[in-house]
Amino acid sequence: MNLKGYLPVAESFGFTAALRSSTGGKAFPQCVFDHWERMNSCATDEGSKAHTAVRGIRKRKGLSEDIPPLNRYLDKL
Repeated sequence: MNLKGYLPVAESFGFTAALRSSTGGKAFPQCVFDHWERMNSCATDEGSKAHTAVRGIRKRKGLSEDIPPLNRYLDKL
């Protein structure tokens, strides 16, 4: 049996192990990128999915987790 579904990349970590353990090793996923999709939340709204994603990316890249204020990027001339 084949089953097709969409799984966000951020939520896919550990999916293979969970699927195989739940099926006794009889099922395995074949993951292929399909499309980009816009997140329906704002990265500046604390607690939103976009905010959590941005903080996670900044942490993984070794940056400060706090999103810098916009005036930090405005031309000071």
